[in-house]
Amino acid sequence: MSEESNLQPAAEPTSDASKSSRRNFIKTGSSLLIAGGAMSGSLSMARAAHVFGSDVIKIGLVGCGGRGTGAATQAMNTEGPTKLVAMGDAFGDRLQSCLRGVTSRHADKVDVPQERQFVGFDAYKKVLEQDIDLVILATPPGFRPLHFESAVNAGKHIFMEKPVATDAPGIRRVLAANEIAKEKNLAVAVGLQRHHEPRYVETIKRLHDGAIGDIVFARAYWNSNGVWMNTRDAKQTELEYQMRNWYYFNWLCGDHIVEQHIHNLDVINWLMQGYPTMAEGMGGREVRVGKDSGQIFDHHMIEFTYGEGTKMMSCCRHIPKTWSSVSEHAHGTKGYCDISGAKIFKPNGEVAWEFGNGGGNGHQEEHHDLFAQLRRGEIPNEAEYGAMSTMTAIFGRMATYSGRNLSWDEAFNSQDTLADFDKITSMDTEAPVQPNAEGKPTRVDGSPYPTPIPGKTVKV
Repeated sequence: MSEESNLQPAAEPTSDASKSSRRNFIKTGSSLLIAGGAMSGSLSMARAAHVFGSDVIKIGLVGCGGRGTGAATQAMNTEGPTKLVAMGDAFGDRLQSCLRGVTSRHADKVDVPQERQFVGFDAYKKVLEQDIDLVILATPPGFRPLHFESAVNAGKHIFMEKPVATDAPGIRRVLAANEIAKEKNLAVAVGLQRHHEPRYVETIKRLHDGAIGDIVFARAYWNSNGVWMNTRDAKQTELEYQMRNWYYFNWLCGDHIVEQHIHNLDVINWLMQGYPTMAEGMGGREVRVGKDSGQIFDHHMIEFTYGEGTKMMSCCRHIPKTWSSVSEHAHGTKGYCDISGAKIFKPNGEVAWEFGNGGGNGHQEEHHDLFAQLRRGEIPNEAEYGAMSTMTAIFGRMATYSGRNLSWDEAFNSQDTLADFDKITSMDTEAPVQPNAEGKPTRVDGSPYPTPIPGKTVKV
């Protein structure tokens, strides 16, 4: 992919409208997307909600990696009868590993004979054709818009992992499909599990009730040593190599600001009850060097602006032997809050309130909540805030990759598409990102792949 595009520098906001809360978009924007034809494919309408009660909820799984294995297991940990009946993945070895993992925990709830084990890029279609009530979507996130739209079309309840896309067109596709999901009474849960942790819920409620006064500044961090890497096998096609190292390629992952830091950004959006209007930042590659370093940065620092001017500092970093923190913080006119620590402080530093121990385990709680709601006949829908928090992370990536001051509207309306997932049909398909000739590095960081250069890169 070229590093060039027609994305233009953002104009400075000059009116109150340009500073309005992103909540206004939620009320009106999704319907406009459908009217504008943002969603490809036709979706049938009219489906009544079903109260499952004590009935068996049949589950299909698309994406059999570590998160898919965890999500399927957590779904079957919920109260009431469940059964995993179909599985699909691009790789057969991953599917078998996942099947062994979930069977070891829930042998009596797994019924996936060979004829309902599907391998390949069309595996998601075959899973959706089965007699299932709910599908778990846990592939690399670049595939999420396509798979989500297809699941809505098939009339299935959905649990999809975050993030829900890797580019702005993907976000718009998810939002448009979700409008149909709501009309069809389909439940949609998104793996931003902090919304289901009592310690977070109670802390945010207290902040909304004015526990520290007006919010004047916020901070969010995901700083750690980094993540896994798989070595290249000479027998692999370029596409297979990238698929097995999806975290390092933007068309699949969106960079770690999107795949990981989204959790922290989502908490600040929840706190602010809206989305940022402006972003500017910096980032780069200090330790991600060499032929196996892919494309993504190893650090991002962004200043986001919300509403009438409240600032949020966002920092995420994958560099060993540096300060590690996965946390969110809010500063107000009457005190300070360590949101992740569920603790509120007075201006003098004394503890005013703390949740105490427990109240976490969100990965499990989100499934307890979803399945309990379905059994009561309730239809939760988390797709909008899932999509808009994903877009916040993409917005930040666009700012760090370009090094420019961007507006939300400019980012959200970007036409830059990282990959056409509808056309990826086999491991012999040409990968959306190609290395330089013979894989030889031509960049200072040693990567053979196109990597961003702030101040020069425009395609983000």
